[in-house]
Amino acid sequence: MQSFDVVVVGAGAAGMMCAIEAGKRGRSVLVVDHAKAAGEKIRISGGGRCNFTNINANPTNFISTNPRFAKGPLRRYPAKAFVALVDSYGIAWHEKTLGQLFCDETAKDIIAMLLAEMKAAKVQLRLATAVAGVTKTATGFDLALPGGAVSCASLVVATGGKSIPKMGATGWGYEIAAQFGLPLVETRPALVPLTFEVGALEKLKPLAGVAVDAVVACGKTRFTEAMLFTHRGLSGPAILQISSYWREGQEITLSMAPSVDLMAAMKLAKTTRGRQAVATVLADHIPKRLAQMVAEDEGALGNIADLPDKVLTRVDAAVNRWTVKPVGSEGYRTAEVTLGGVDTESLDPGTMQARDVSGLYFIGEVVDVTGWLGGYNFQWAWSSGWCAGQAV
Repeated sequence: MQSFDVVVVGAGAAGMMCAIEAGKRGRSVLVVDHAKAAGEKIRISGGGRCNFTNINANPTNFISTNPRFAKGPLRRYPAKAFVALVDSYGIAWHEKTLGQLFCDETAKDIIAMLLAEMKAAKVQLRLATAVAGVTKTATGFDLALPGGAVSCASLVVATGGKSIPKMGATGWGYEIAAQFGLPLVETRPALVPLTFEVGALEKLKPLAGVAVDAVVACGKTRFTEAMLFTHRGLSGPAILQISSYWREGQEITLSMAPSVDLMAAMKLAKTTRGRQAVATVLADHIPKRLAQMVAEDEGALGNIADLPDKVLTRVDAAVNRWTVKPVGSEGYRTAEVTLGGVDTESLDPGTMQARDVSGLYFIGEVVDVTGWLGGYNFQWAWSSGWCAGQAV
């Protein structure tokens, strides 16, 4: 039986980072993945340009039953450390809004960099290799692989969550956690479009494809980013962000002209543009199709000068205090990440090792640490992978 110091299951962002760091320390490392290529979620991320980190990454940008768990890993391997690695390979990048960093050319540059680092660290990589089973031994673990069993002293689970199953995502990591007695926080799709019931969809059908900058709130949580009407409901960055906090049965509130005092603008229009329609006045601040629908729904027809303030108040509320109750989400099929996972209470934040199972580590998305949209989840992968790589 072939033996390694470390076996990493999962050739994604976290798994490759862990393998690189362990290999640099002189450990013999094998990375296995059932996919045919490494870093598939990296490849498709950021529209193919990989939003590889966020310069603002800190524990407040993450959701977990233990929000402080991410503090140590993010401090030990911060965003600037990964940026330095990217710079060392001459990969050009740029900053978009809200601290998001993207490759100028292609996400494949990040994958190539990681593969080059793995090669330099003498890490072995076996793709199209599914793990049939894991057994605990006196000295570590035995893994049943298609080419024959291998043993290791340290086993790192970096298999991600259930999001985007067409990319090969499975719940394997959760099964291993359960096998070894680690508790799980309930999983659900996150960073995912929200859906409406049939009646609402029929009403909003004309707005499919319309985008607007909005403030979207659920309870006390709110995000200010772009929102998109779709043929299933709502999407866009603001909706993806709030989806991580929304639960079935809850309402969300949307402000679609958050920087405008619409009531004041309409009252002014009554005296200066009295012969114009409300929809025309609204179209100065929100997309025309949306303006027309709001005016029709609120009965704000005819000249604006002829409309009482109570009608304009309804229009104002429809635009800047629109409350709607989604019926669900598009699920794991389109979710960017999985919320929940291996309970952080069962892991050491300094090493990512299971507290009660020596030599067993969990990193990346499989852990109950979920970042906001905008490069945060990749930074968690780099940070948690790096920490485990120093310990295995």
